[in-house]
Amino acid sequence: MIGRLRGILISKQPPSLLVEVAGVGYEVEAPMSTIYDLPGVGKEVILLTHHAVKEDGVTLYGFLHESERALFRNLLKVSGIGGKIALAVLSGVATDHFARLVHAGDVAALTKIPGIGKKTAERIVVELRDRLDGVSSLPGATVRNGAPLDAAGEATVALQQLGYKPVEVTRLVQKVAAEGDNAEAIIRKALRAALAG
Repeated sequence: MIGRLRGILISKQPPSLLVEVAGVGYEVEAPMSTIYDLPGVGKEVILLTHHAVKEDGVTLYGFLHESERALFRNLLKVSGIGGKIALAVLSGVATDHFARLVHAGDVAALTKIPGIGKKTAERIVVELRDRLDGVSSLPGATVRNGAPLDAAGEATVALQQLGYKPVEVTRLVQKVAAEGDNAEAIIRKALRAALAG
């Protein structure tokens, strides 16, 4: 079981990361909440991990904060939720806000997260209400400098990989992208806009 990685961030193509540890490159899937706060490529990073072994393969998920990993693991216990949807939840809403939605039984707000329909949202409320006590809020995320050449394109690909439909992604990116934004800033604003409805 791999519980933690400390190494050099080789690449980040949301939601995928490549972290080199002692000469070995680990492919890691991470939520946008973690990707927002990562250092630049070539810098050292420490990730808490969840090692998932299934019939069709092995996946390593990475998180900067224990509250994210704890919520991810709780989500996996809900019937019908796999790693991809759990990442979408963490990417779309902060852990403390998610806990408030669950405690309030706000099914309508939960269904705005990609991959979560009404029945799944209802299951989340029933199954997680008692498990999310004491979920701490994450420190404020900071947007990194250094926009890539095509930030909107990078953001579009990342949002599609998180489960949003191409037409919806195009609309969101066009709505929120501003001159000088890097991909992470566009993704963050698009996810907020999607959640707001």
